[in-house]
Amino acid sequence: MDRSVVTGWGAIIIGDEIMRGKRQDKHFVRAIEIMAARGLHLDWVEYLGDDRARLADTLRRTMSGGDVVFSFGGIGVTPDDHTRQAAAAAAGVALELHPEAEREIRARMAEMSQEVTPARLELGTFPLGSRIVPNPFNRIPGFSFGHHHFLPGFPQMAWPMLEWVLDTHYPEFFRQKTEAEFALIVWDGLEGQLLDLMRRIESEFAGVAVFSLPSFGSETVRRHIELGVRGTPELAAAAFAAMRAELERRGCELGDK
Repeated sequence: MDRSVVTGWGAIIIGDEIMRGKRQDKHFVRAIEIMAARGLHLDWVEYLGDDRARLADTLRRTMSGGDVVFSFGGIGVTPDDHTRQAAAAAAGVALELHPEAEREIRARMAEMSQEVTPARLELGTFPLGSRIVPNPFNRIPGFSFGHHHFLPGFPQMAWPMLEWVLDTHYPEFFRQKTEAEFALIVWDGLEGQLLDLMRRIESEFAGVAVFSLPSFGSETVRRHIELGVRGTPELAAAAFAAMRAELERRGCELGDK
């Protein structure tokens, strides 16, 4: 697995139950937290229902790039689980029973004194060339194919498996960039009146990202904009100082974030 080609980080969250509002997704927020603890952040996330063709098309597209992708859900064997088959179709390979997955499944069934059935072994049928992702909860593994990592939909399984993937395969990416964020409140501010300043800051401080979060306010809080910058600590601090100075020159009423 060539880590030199990694260009970003993405997540795919799968399930009709999420798309139809029967369950609230928890993976997105937790993935952000797990990655932030390692100095990483997601670049994108996609939500998809249980549609095998759409899943395959999405995975075909993401597999053609260099992003590390974490996929949550759909790796079971019920009729609404399509992720394993979609991943194989996207990769252009067959599904096969992975020997390590088979050993884990047989060991789990022995622990539970249950029969090893074809349906249970199907849980270890992954695209040819996959690697297993150990499952500390019940030993039924997920799988990795290239830089795509396929995890169960159950949070108690998926989250430690996500941590294992990161800590095992990508520690060299941890905390590569030290990032700082500075922000302030512009009371009664309008984005259109500040657009020139935002563009100027990004132009003068290359590598700094300017963000603007407007609020219409409420009965207790006036209309305002949270205006800030994000980047390496020294550059972000300099950009923020320049932005604040210009806002003060314009007579804006400012508040601390």
